[in-house]
Amino acid sequence: MKTALITLLTLFLFPLSEVEQLKIGAEAPETSLELTNIDGKKLTLNDLKKQNGLCVVYSCNTCPWVVAWEDRYNELYKECTNANIGFVLVNSNEAKREGDDSLEEMKKHAKEQGYFDFAYVVDENHVLADAFGATKTPDVFLFGADMKLVYKGAIDDNSKDKNAVEEPYLKKAIQAVAAGENPNPAETKALGCSIKRIKS
Repeated sequence: MKTALITLLTLFLFPLSEVEQLKIGAEAPETSLELTNIDGKKLTLNDLKKQNGLCVVYSCNTCPWVVAWEDRYNELYKECTNANIGFVLVNSNEAKREGDDSLEEMKKHAKEQGYFDFAYVVDENHVLADAFGATKTPDVFLFGADMKLVYKGAIDDNSKDKNAVEEPYLKKAIQAVAAGENPNPAETKALGCSIKRIKS
């Protein structure tokens, strides 16, 4: 029973197959790909980036890890805005598009959680996630002014309690980019549920 539970948790938390992920220094891919926002508008990463870059967070509506961390989204959005960095949540759970991660459910979730007025977009057929090599929700990718990857991984070191965070990785990375510096660390381990891809 214990072995079966561990196996189930492993499948839930991690993807079945490895996806090659963007490396630090890589340029953002698919920047002209149109993504439907919860307000119905079509947006691209080029539209969303600002003078100092763009923060892309792969997210969804029901993953326990997202639920634990999303109370930091508004603060991160404000941090990005102050640093003149764009901010977007991307939902790539195509296998759940007819259910928990439909556009309508995304709209409801954003309203219920009190998301600020930032983009929360649908990544149809997980094209963007595949290009990024994103595997989890949440999975963070921060790009600098030249749209090259400067940080990837986790939001911080404590999903359970934002008041107990000791290492606010993403916040520090955003501040570093705003100051014209390289984030340190540039990479941490993302923890979360696997992105629900459809079988090809």
